Amino acid sequence: MKKLLWTPSEERIKKANITKFISFVNKKFSLNIKTYKELYEWSVTQIEDFWKAVWEFVDIKYSQPYTKVVEDLDKFPPKTKWFPGAQLNFAENLLRFRDDHLAFIFKNETNKTTRMTYSELYDLVSRVSQALKSLGIKPGDRVVAYMPNIIETAVAMLAATSLGAIWSSCGAELGAQAAIDRLGQVEPRVLFTIDAYTYKGTRFDQLPKVQEVVAQIPTLEKVVVLEYTDKNPSLDQIPNSETFETFIAPYSPQPIEFVQLPFDHPLYIMFSSGTTGKPKCMVQGAGGVLINHLKELVLHTDLKREDIITYITSPSWMMWNWLISSLAVGATIFLYDGNPLYPDWRTMWRFIQDEKITIFGCSASYLHYLKNIGAKPGTEFDLSSLREISQTGSALSPEGFEYVYTEIKRDVHLNSISGGTDINGCFVAGAPILPVYSGEVQAPALGMKINCYDETGNPIRDKQGELVCEVPSPSMPLYFWNDPENKRYRSAYFEFYRDKNVWRHGDYVVFHSDTGGVTFYGRSDAVLKPSGVRIGTSEIYNVVEELDEIVDSLAVGQNWKGDQRIILFVQLAPGYKLTEELKQKIKSELRQKASPRHVPAVILETPDIPYTFSGKKVEIAVSNILNGRPVTNRDALRNPEALDYFEKMAKELQK
Repeated sequence: MKKLLWTPSEERIKKANITKFISFVNKKFSLNIKTYKELYEWSVTQIEDFWKAVWEFVDIKYSQPYTKVVEDLDKFPPKTKWFPGAQLNFAENLLRFRDDHLAFIFKNETNKTTRMTYSELYDLVSRVSQALKSLGIKPGDRVVAYMPNIIETAVAMLAATSLGAIWSSCGAELGAQAAIDRLGQVEPRVLFTIDAYTYKGTRFDQLPKVQEVVAQIPTLEKVVVLEYTDKNPSLDQIPNSETFETFIAPYSPQPIEFVQLPFDHPLYIMFSSGTTGKPKCMVQGAGGVLINHLKELVLHTDLKREDIITYITSPSWMMWNWLISSLAVGATIFLYDGNPLYPDWRTMWRFIQDEKITIFGCSASYLHYLKNIGAKPGTEFDLSSLREISQTGSALSPEGFEYVYTEIKRDVHLNSISGGTDINGCFVAGAPILPVYSGEVQAPALGMKINCYDETGNPIRDKQGELVCEVPSPSMPLYFWNDPENKRYRSAYFEFYRDKNVWRHGDYVVFHSDTGGVTFYGRSDAVLKPSGVRIGTSEIYNVVEELDEIVDSLAVGQNWKGDQRIILFVQLAPGYKLTEELKQKIKSELRQKASPRHVPAVILETPDIPYTFSGKKVEIAVSNILNGRPVTNRDALRNPEALDYFEKMAKELQK
């Protein structure tokens, strides 16, 4: 029996943006759509009408109208062309408001607080845009950032894209080599960065890392350093550098001249995680990202102008790009630079209470951590403003879903979403007019014709399989950087099912025929296959991490005597030891609650579990170590030192 956790009230359904959208399309196309399911079916069968309706409903700003919605819909990018003929500017759409409504509230670990109105934001972007223009920045040039989650990062992005430049960013937390591996590939002309930052109460000097990065990227003509923690930092060792204030000093606010460009003009270069090699560089179009973000923010997230929205994120992760697009709705964005668990777990909940945040975004690992330590945000804080928790990054266990409703808030929309950096958005998303069931993302995202295939490419329901998308969508990458024949692009998504014209995303899922929801079981390239039986790693985590003795865990497959065996690494709670009794308890729980196939061949204690900066367990890197393959980009991990243990254990496990 499916566990129903939440049902939206009639009042909430009535006020939802998606309800207004249904009325809009019914009137525009003489339809009689009443339910989300009917709306979704229309969105993936009448694809041109759907995206045309989204364009109008979210009010895309443009200087030249499109001549048609899409060309070559029967093919996938880079052949598919969306909204040909249209001319627009991404930054102009995000800066449509110029009033005294708050655009940003910013806080960091040192208690620095900044509030910036839409009018102030426009003026600052204007000054930075003029400064970039004085350098000769033009459409197609790359402007990049090595910055934390602060207002000036968004300002630099808006200024660069106002000129038609292509933007790419790394969070300040990345190591120098990880930043070089990403930013160096795109040959940028300008780099925005900072002098230093504070994380977990410790100050980190950024300039030595910047010096390394600049030395390895010969295309850089200007390095702009924000005085974030110090006044007058020494920039002597960084060529062509100046402070942010000096850079914009000659310019006063003027009306911004937004360069008008085609819908598919490159906007962002996004990077894959880079845990198994140099990151792939995915080039995404301005119009595609814009219309997809607004579809998700307005219809799936139900974002309104009066909302205050936040996400635990960094400029290394696509959720930063997604969050900043909230400006196009006119909402207030709350930015936090720091560890969300410093000095303790209460940090973000205090902000939600004090700033009256309405939409809070976080990762599954964050919620699982709170649950495992017994945190009770709903008891300790006034969360009356909070109406939605958005969650992504990795699969949230059913127990994680239930924790939200028992210990955070009963009347809240848990908007679990899943997609990827690849599309800068979601394949599966929340819907504020649908109920929430434990362990299930609510529904396929509008306009995304997704399916679940078995290994031979047959559609399946109520069984685990591969997530695929059968029709192109606007935010799919235009191309990969330095991939002239699109070989890497094709290899990434289209070669697994070679006889099918579908995008294979690499997630292991179940489509539920009764609720219409989707359950995620982890990345399919990390799927375990002992004796050829496919097992999603989250099925193991959901059982093991319920045990009081276990804080965290990691399951990987090791090639062993012509087959694969499951190795389970557990991180123990304080005061516990990995005894034979505990090993047997783990195996017994997995055998009873999952299946005998889920029982690991080996259980070992680890001091730490490696994670990416977006909160995903790094199963593939550990699998590579145990199977004798290289891990080439440790800097892409939040805690690369965690891999040291696995490298030591690899030799033992080969015996």
